Amino acid sequence: MSTGSSSSGRERVLAQIRQSLGRSGPAATPDTPRPITPLPGRGPVPAFTGDVVERFVAKMVEKAATVERLGGTDEVGAAVLRYLDKLAVPLQVRVSGALRHLAWPAGLQVAYGAAVREDLSSVTPCFAAVAESGGIATLSGADTPSSLNFVPDNHVVVIHAAQVVAHFEDLWAKWRATGRPLPRTVNIISGPSRTADIEQTIQLGAHGPRRLHILLIAA
Repeated sequence: MSTGSSSSGRERVLAQIRQSLGRSGPAATPDTPRPITPLPGRGPVPAFTGDVVERFVAKMVEKAATVERLGGTDEVGAAVLRYLDKLAVPLQVRVSGALRHLAWPAGLQVAYGAAVREDLSSVTPCFAAVAESGGIATLSGADTPSSLNFVPDNHVVVIHAAQVVAHFEDLWAKWRATGRPLPRTVNIISGPSRTADIEQTIQLGAHGPRRLHILLIAA
């Protein structure tokens, strides 16, 4: 088939589509993009009872994550040190720049920024956590590089109880309420990395962290 006949055939198909839509030609491209407006109302969501924080914890534990409850952010540094010491790994950690305000114990070697191959442990914040099926939403940014979520073997996430929402729809509503544009990457973390591709046996750490540890702040 010649290029000319392919082009004319395409134009005939597009002309038929325009006719069915009541248009005489291609739609005009606006000078400025129109804002995205969410559809009104809300679709069906799974119903569940009970406290959303307790459900979130239960769902994450089911997925092989571990959880430690803390009274405040001032306890985070010591909790990270205890966790790494328990794992018997080097007391070195790559921390999200968004957590620079936290106090870190003298026995813990802390570096900030994107993760590198040599990093065994990382500490990050999150944007929200979802109780529905268990998930942690992290957003990429200058102070929250996505590499911290995937490169180190041990991923520690700091979550405030107030960040836990019931459903995934609540997560997106929470984001829209910020008025900020969507970041380049949104990750939903539901537990340590795992695969069953090898002899149908679950292997942790195949494509990311072997361990996911949650520091749950009461307030």
